[in-house]
Amino acid sequence: MKIVIGCDHGGFELKEVIKKFLSNEMKVTPDDVGTFSNDSVDYPDIGIKVAKKVQSGEFERGILICGTGIGMSIVANRFPKIRAALCHDTYTARMSREHNNSNILVIGGRITEENLTKEIVRIWLASKFQGGRHQRRLDEITDMENTIISN
Repeated sequence: MKIVIGCDHGGFELKEVIKKFLSNEMKVTPDDVGTFSNDSVDYPDIGIKVAKKVQSGEFERGILICGTGIGMSIVANRFPKIRAALCHDTYTARMSREHNNSNILVIGGRITEENLTKEIVRIWLASKFQGGRHQRRLDEITDMENTIISN
């Protein structure tokens, strides 16, 4: 699975934890688009990079981390075909995949503990979209996106 990851300064430390976890335990090497230090950056710049790479199909999934996860969620969900889910626990991570077919996981770097983050990532990667009635609902969202784009 091809994964792209990015963060702002508020998510830098947790991003490094996630990268190590993905590499060592999940045998996945994510493409890191930054930031690469605790120095202040504008979160939209990174969120846009990740969203575009997932939207284009270059990467199957993405992970975004900022202080609370809210800002990155707002940015990523502006893009058609992106379903970014801000997850605070393993239940929301599983449901975001099974019911919403999320393709970007968003985590709050200042509010989510490291071990919980690893479990969120593990479950999010392992969970499968259930389709059925959930696909019908996603199709409604796609129709809405297409209407907005054409107007």
